[in-house]
Amino acid sequence: MDIDIIFKIAAVGILTAVVGQILKNSGKEDISTLATLAGVVIVLFMVLGMIGQLFDTIKAMFNF
Repeated sequence: MDIDIIFKIAAVGILTAVVGQILKNSGKEDISTLATLAGVVIVLFMVLGMIGQLFDTIKAMFNF
């Protein structure tokens, strides 16, 4: 596993938190929630790609 993916996930989290707080303080709680949800979905897709690679590696190890 590369350390870059951890930094990417942390960057998305920090950016999502900042945008969420800015939107929440300006009175747009609904858009803040959507922005936070979008950040979670982006990180989820990043992690799903890694899980797919893990299964491919396991499959190659056991020659299935």
